[in-house]
Amino acid sequence: MSRARPTKRHCGERTVTGRITFAVPGDLATPTGGYAYDRRVIAELQALGWHVDAIDIGDCFPRPNDAQRAVAGYVLGTTPHDALLMIDGLALGVIPEIAAGLAKTHSIVALVHHPLALETGLSIDEAEALRKSECDALSHAKKIVVTSTSTAEILLADYGVPKNKITIAEPGHDAVAQATGSSDGILRLLTVGSIVPRKGYGVLIAALAQLTDLPWHLTIAGDPARDPQTAAALDAAIAAEKLGERITLRGIVSDAELAAAYCGSDVFVQASLFEGYGMAAASAIAHGLPIVATSGGALGNTVGKAGIVVPPGDAPALTAALRRMMSDPAERQRHRAAALTAAHGLQSWQTTAMQFASALKAAT
Repeated sequence: MSRARPTKRHCGERTVTGRITFAVPGDLATPTGGYAYDRRVIAELQALGWHVDAIDIGDCFPRPNDAQRAVAGYVLGTTPHDALLMIDGLALGVIPEIAAGLAKTHSIVALVHHPLALETGLSIDEAEALRKSECDALSHAKKIVVTSTSTAEILLADYGVPKNKITIAEPGHDAVAQATGSSDGILRLLTVGSIVPRKGYGVLIAALAQLTDLPWHLTIAGDPARDPQTAAALDAAIAAEKLGERITLRGIVSDAELAAAYCGSDVFVQASLFEGYGMAAASAIAHGLPIVATSGGALGNTVGKAGIVVPPGDAPALTAALRRMMSDPAERQRHRAAALTAAHGLQSWQTTAMQFASALKAAT
């Protein structure tokens, strides 16, 4: 059985420490937090001397049909046996039978952003089927990388994953400018995330509809094409509540545009029902923004003292938290100060890559 082993060989100016095939479900350039994490980890591992080949195994996941599953299995099966095979959990969790075969010839490392069974909108039977499938698939991985302590705890409690197989590698952060906010008397609210059910946009609109007596404007930065039905429902909710003049739907934005949006905001809000980490909220902390968010998944832990945290799916609680944050400048300042303090504790992407590399070396 061939196993990848870190080697030390010189390649130009860089020392190569090992070879990885990183299997991604779809286009690596997809504008979501998960893909952003994958892109940055690949870049940082390369900077550490790892040779990383990123491959696309199809954008059909996590619901591939038989033909798409077969194509993914073929592509994965033709990857070099002397390279570690890293598979993003969005795909791995629904191909346990392929993982079982690959484990005979490859060292598999799984990357779990958040368990598939915890996606919003699944029936009880669908969620249980996904949980069993992912549990089976993860059993074939030598190591499992997760992006938060909360996700690690879920895998330990509900998926039977041994603790010694799990490595936590939280997303890293770069130094960014502090938010300056608005100066026209209108509070600028910002939320970031693809327009999908899990992000809780319906709850957010319902909460904001009760706050029209306050001066605010919300910007939503997120891809509307990932779930057209949810995007249409969001448009309908905004129209029904007559909030069209108070809400701007930016769609996909560039990194520079997103940074400008953070800097020009007064409050960051995230109504997600579940987050494996909460990269957008952590970016708000890095910019020194006060936050109103839910406790869904790891999100409450990520926000910490930088904001007011309420239960997911609770529109009245979200309304109350937003009113408190928007009505009281002192409240915003307290949480802004807490965010700036927390920003100093956010780890760098270089640290994330080193944590990741420790898992890769342990899998050899």
